[in-house]
Amino acid sequence: MKFGIFDHIDDAGVPLAELYANRLTIAEAYERAGFYGYHVAEHHTTPLGAAASPALIFAALAQRTKTLRFGPLVYLLPFYHPLRLIEEVCMLDQMSGGRFQLGVGRGVSMYETQAYGLDFGKTQAMYHEAFQVLMKGLSADELTFAGEFYKFDKLPMILKPVQKPHPPLWYGVGLPNNAAWPAENHVNIVALGLRDTTQATIKTYREARAAQGFDLDGTLMGVSRHVVVADTDEAALAIARRAYPRWRQSFRWLFARHGAEPRVIGIYPESFDALVALNNGIAGSPATVRRFVEAEAAANNCNYFVPQMVFGDMTLTESLRSIELFGKEVMPAFAK
Repeated sequence: MKFGIFDHIDDAGVPLAELYANRLTIAEAYERAGFYGYHVAEHHTTPLGAAASPALIFAALAQRTKTLRFGPLVYLLPFYHPLRLIEEVCMLDQMSGGRFQLGVGRGVSMYETQAYGLDFGKTQAMYHEAFQVLMKGLSADELTFAGEFYKFDKLPMILKPVQKPHPPLWYGVGLPNNAAWPAENHVNIVALGLRDTTQATIKTYREARAAQGFDLDGTLMGVSRHVVVADTDEAALAIARRAYPRWRQSFRWLFARHGAEPRVIGIYPESFDALVALNNGIAGSPATVRRFVEAEAAANNCNYFVPQMVFGDMTLTESLRSIELFGKEVMPAFAK
């Protein structure tokens, strides 16, 4: 079992400069604790995501860390010109010494898509084309491509990534019927949703790899949950009960502005206690959290656990203590 981190870098009620500085300090703590990877969401025009240009955070992480892998979960491919993204990926992989993790996706919010002047009905096709361009450009000396949205003719690819043919690929999966493609293409996943959904997603993913004769543990299959650790159950719950509603408010904010709700709001109820009742999060002592992770690993047959450990208005002190306890008293139980 490996451990990673998923982070929205959502509004914490502090000045932006402080938010960014704190997240870099927190990333250093993830490295000290022994986390494998740090996965950052990309969002726009919403308090859910302050890392609207993820590459800037990653450039800083390349300098502030030595072993921690990091990358987007996910880059919203239709929002980028593919050539610019190819060049950024190469630069970040070089700057980090080959630690970059390349998450890709379409983008699920029509409101964020509209803010960029894009037609949501066309972004699925744009995503598929952009992905093809990205894969070709990262591994070729010249880029030639002719599609509906992007055209290149013998364009020299001067920048190269460290990792060949490209950095490891990642995909967020919310529904089981979307799990076969990443499985068949050696794409690592993080499954989102309630336990029955994540169970079915990873089962489908493993079955698709087995059908191709692939190593069933040759990729990482992750599950993400909200997690807070403190010295006692009571202390951890007090933090989570305060911080989670602010995160949920950010999660809903852009949709509420348009009189709507996110499609998956049902998996994020109003209170943290209700979230725990759905097995979609935990707050407690290291022993309590360890039991929760054991249950998640057994239920999902995953080999990667990806908690969201800093969210809402958690303070830097609370965050660092939670990470320290998770690293020292939870992760070692899964070393084998």
